Amino acid sequence: MESDDDMHDANDIESVDEDFYSDGDGYGYGDSAMDSDAGLADYDFLGNESDDGEELALRRSQRNYTVLKEEDIRQRQEDDITRISTVLSISREAACILLRRYNWSVNKVHEEWFADEERVRKIVGLLEKPIQLTNAKEVVCGICFDNCPLDSTVSAACGHPFCTTCWKAYISTSINDGPGCLMLRCPDPSCGAAVCQDMIDMLASNEDREKYYRYLLRSYIEGNRKTKWCPAPGCDSAIEYVLGSGSYDVICSCTYSFCWNCTEEAHRPVDCETVAKWILKNSAESENMNWILANSKPCPKCKRPIEKNQGCMHMTCTPPCKFEFCWLCLGAWSDHGERTGGFYACNRYEAAKHEGVFDESERRREMAKNSLERYTHYYERWATNQSSRQKALADLLQMQNVHLEKLSETQCQPESQLKFIIEAWQQIVECRRVLKWTYAYGFYLPENELAKRQFFEYLQGEAEAGLERLHQCAEKELQSYLNAEGPSNDFNDFRTKLAGLTSVTRNYFENLVRALENGLTDVDSRGACSKVMSSRNAAGSSKVKGGARGKGSGSSKNSDDSGGWACDQCTYLNPWSASTCQMCHHRRP
Repeated sequence: MESDDDMHDANDIESVDEDFYSDGDGYGYGDSAMDSDAGLADYDFLGNESDDGEELALRRSQRNYTVLKEEDIRQRQEDDITRISTVLSISREAACILLRRYNWSVNKVHEEWFADEERVRKIVGLLEKPIQLTNAKEVVCGICFDNCPLDSTVSAACGHPFCTTCWKAYISTSINDGPGCLMLRCPDPSCGAAVCQDMIDMLASNEDREKYYRYLLRSYIEGNRKTKWCPAPGCDSAIEYVLGSGSYDVICSCTYSFCWNCTEEAHRPVDCETVAKWILKNSAESENMNWILANSKPCPKCKRPIEKNQGCMHMTCTPPCKFEFCWLCLGAWSDHGERTGGFYACNRYEAAKHEGVFDESERRREMAKNSLERYTHYYERWATNQSSRQKALADLLQMQNVHLEKLSETQCQPESQLKFIIEAWQQIVECRRVLKWTYAYGFYLPENELAKRQFFEYLQGEAEAGLERLHQCAEKELQSYLNAEGPSNDFNDFRTKLAGLTSVTRNYFENLVRALENGLTDVDSRGACSKVMSSRNAAGSSKVKGGARGKGSGSSKNSDDSGGWACDQCTYLNPWSASTCQMCHHRRP
């Protein structure tokens, strides 16, 4: 049986925060296709944005998740309990037990209950008719075996009496043992009757009662495959995600952005498996071993690894070994002298190397060194973009909280007219995150797929160059306006430039994100990448030619007779028929 009212299974998603690269299907990038006359005409990943800007903005603002605050979760719990209680004609306590058993799925409770009510009652411990206590004045407590007055004993629906002292101890111990207390049963070993919430409210201490209801709240999120808690420290919000709707990147109301699938920080366009491998590699001891292998040699006597920190080949192992040996051939230094090459060379090593004696050890050391250098290359850039993103995030907050008001007063413009600055910083923060993870992607990109690697590096380079232009404009050029004592005549020109760079950078990163999520399938192994590279060279040469002819010939700036004209803002090569840049919409000079 299905219910359209099942709040936990519904797909009604509210809009909360902006996801820069998501459309209504969870994949959104700027709709585009290059003009057939342009240099990159063969590739769909770079294209013209749709003329309908409003439609694009709407698609970017749509969400595939809902942020749930604590009060939202409690309200949903109450609504579900009320619905089950009303439909099945049972108490709210019994409805709560059923929902906990079936992970708060209203549909599942309905299906199981109407399929076999008796079986469900037995599973969860709900008796159809409560058993009344005996009329005796005293009863024996089943835990402490003391004779207790009837009015000082309590029982669940099963009727097994226990004294209130033992009940309180039983409930307190169960709650302190963890979330298992939510399915608490009668203390009698032979009985499976459920202990309802009304007994918890009556017998538990205030502290234990608070713990119990905290477990109950968390069970609503943790028992549902569509919801997860925000992993940010101190955040009590949860995310309800529409399964199968596309990108897993979500933004909590606390501003923390993370991947709903693996709960690591947001890492689109890199998949969760690559992220897991990269994080493991960054923390693994294997890199230490690679460094030791690449930069040290074992002492021939005690086998401890030794790093060479002086120019001389005469090595002395640390105490208690103190063995003296040659760094190159690892032979005893007593066998060396002027005839073997002295302190800075070793004829024995050269002769042995010529005979192939050291081939295997040298090959292993060289492989370890190359592997370490390659990893260091990608890790340094990954870490640098991470720190740059943290700095940009701090600058964004300072701009919002401090500088924007000052700039509004200095330039005599309302803060609503300065949103382009906030949008630029938000774009910088997001692009730094994307760029950071592209280095993890590049590390695991197979080296034998040369065309894909070249194509990836081309897209990454274009995106990074665009981001650096935007970051410099927002960070350095803006500073002069912040320090100005009065309105600046060229502030509107700055607005146009910064907004244009924001748009261009967004387009570059949309292309990069789309290409990586598609597995760089736009490149074939026979040389599609060479077409891309030659197109880029054509765009660059057209810009140089146009600049060289500028004043002398009076011809259009940044133009090329064969390829078209290159945009001043983004250097993209456009066909002669285009009056505005097909990448950033900057007007043709």
